[in-house]
Amino acid sequence: MTDIPSAPPSKTAWDVRSQGALSSARAAASRATPRRGPADPVRALMHRHRELCERAVDPLEIAAGLEAHGVTDRTAARFRHRDVFSLAEELYARVPRDTETPCPTGELIRPPAGWALIALLPGAVCAVAVAGVRLTGGQIRPAAALLATVAVVGALAIALRRGPLRAGPRTGPAVRLCTAWLVAYAICGDGLLGEAVRGGPDGPWALDPAAATGLAFAVAPAVWCAHLFSVRARKKLASSRGLAEFAGRSRPLLMVSAVLFLCGLAACLGAAQLAYGNGPLVPAAALGVLLWTARLLAVHGFARAAEKVLAAACCTELFALASVFAARVPGCRFLGRPVTAAVESWGAGVLPTAACAVAALALLVRATAVLARASAHSDQ
Repeated sequence: MTDIPSAPPSKTAWDVRSQGALSSARAAASRATPRRGPADPVRALMHRHRELCERAVDPLEIAAGLEAHGVTDRTAARFRHRDVFSLAEELYARVPRDTETPCPTGELIRPPAGWALIALLPGAVCAVAVAGVRLTGGQIRPAAALLATVAVVGALAIALRRGPLRAGPRTGPAVRLCTAWLVAYAICGDGLLGEAVRGGPDGPWALDPAAATGLAFAVAPAVWCAHLFSVRARKKLASSRGLAEFAGRSRPLLMVSAVLFLCGLAACLGAAQLAYGNGPLVPAAALGVLLWTARLLAVHGFARAAEKVLAAACCTELFALASVFAARVPGCRFLGRPVTAAVESWGAGVLPTAACAVAALALLVRATAVLARASAHSDQ
């Protein structure tokens, strides 16, 4: 015979007893039917990055995009794949797209072949411009120098507007302004600093046509070495089976490209020095490596780092030059003593050499870190 429950001792006793039974039933149900994750873990990732997968021309572009969003090989293991490349291949195969015959990696659109010859244009224009300025005299020379500067800047813009060093809108006005200052200082800054240390200038100071011509001709090896790095890095990206493997193979490639450019730069500067007979090689060489590394970073989407380091180098040169003139103010002579001592001991070229060399080294360290990412080569 079933026991009939006795009357509750209070009005809320049944409510308390029912709430306890309900809590026990829920706990038992949760233990009996544990929560399960999605049967297809890749599907959620595919929907999250559907736009990237649909517009990709090959799995490498998806791998680069995933890495840019923070997906690593360890993350890919949670999606049952050994690395990001394998995960990208599955995403590429599963997402439908408009075309069934995507462009292979080795057949991506390349810039016109003319850029290899156009890269010689700044050097040729600069050589003609320097010869024209040296042949003029009197009041015509300033006008000739201005016209020559405009011609060289135009030739440089044409050479950098196409080919592997084409950065497009990634370089802002700050990068262009810093570059203009550094090049202008390489041409006329050492002469001005030397005259300022000696108490001048009392008139026009010496310029350095060798630095201008050598740097202009160095645009050609800069473009060629950047093309070598981009093409080889893209091939290594296609043959790598993991982000760590690609990083280990791309860093030596960057160092080799930098050394090749330095050799080409030294050859251009040496030939210009033999032609004009003046100008130290080391400051212009340090500046050339700095500008090449900064442009390479800007091309691959890291213009912010290039902008900061170029600005630091500009501020260093500007402060050194301004401190010498500020030391002429009564009571401020101490401001120019460090720069004056350095110039008297090692020459006026020591300051731009130190500023550009330290900046170039900092950018190279940054480049070895960021250009070893697959996402840095997704648009190449």
